[in-house]
Amino acid sequence: MAAKRLSVIANCGTFVPEPSVAATDATDPPVSLRESLHVKVIGKIFASGLLAVVPIAATLYLLVWMFTTAENLFGSFLVELVPRGVRFPGIGVVLGVLGIFCVGLLMRAWIFRTLFHRLEDAVMSVPLIKSVYSALKDFFGLITRNGQQQDLLRVVALTLPGSGLRLIGFVTRRDFSMLPEGIAREGEVMVYFPMSYQIGGYTMFVPESQLETIDMPREAAMRFALTAGVNAGPPQRSA
Repeated sequence: MAAKRLSVIANCGTFVPEPSVAATDATDPPVSLRESLHVKVIGKIFASGLLAVVPIAATLYLLVWMFTTAENLFGSFLVELVPRGVRFPGIGVVLGVLGIFCVGLLMRAWIFRTLFHRLEDAVMSVPLIKSVYSALKDFFGLITRNGQQQDLLRVVALTLPGSGLRLIGFVTRRDFSMLPEGIAREGEVMVYFPMSYQIGGYTMFVPESQLETIDMPREAAMRFALTAGVNAGPPQRSA
């Protein structure tokens, strides 16, 4: 048997053992396994790069789009108020911000508030414009809430009757005096329950006694609900 594992080199007359095929196969993984490992490593590296690039690129794209839109919107008619010698890219956005700030200052005066409310009443008398205007006003009113609106968008949890299941939601209305009588029962509040990974949800009248207040920031609670519990805090850095 030993003679079969040796080969004779005629020129030198020496014996050289042949390489053991079994030993090579035992130490090296199969070719298909090595290729699979290489593909996994490449895929992981590509996913890491994708995770790093896409959020930054999407954020920059959104900022550029907002800046360009604001520049075109305000710059088209406000830029004419500025002499040509002092104009620069982005002056439309600057003038728009200053104009909004000036309107905010004027709204502190009683006479301007009265004039604005009369103009608002005229706008609200048009059926289609009334719906769009009131929706936008309510939305921005939640963002720029004052001290009387601290309870709006309060994070709450509702336990479904007969089970231990709980839903997370946000209180959107407590006062129903301006709505038709009987739309809400005594002690009820309006609660919005968002749906995960989509734009939508359910708005329900819920007895306030059945709600449990959650001590959680609205932004964190919204991320928690929209991402199905995957994200609840500030954006995490990828390792």
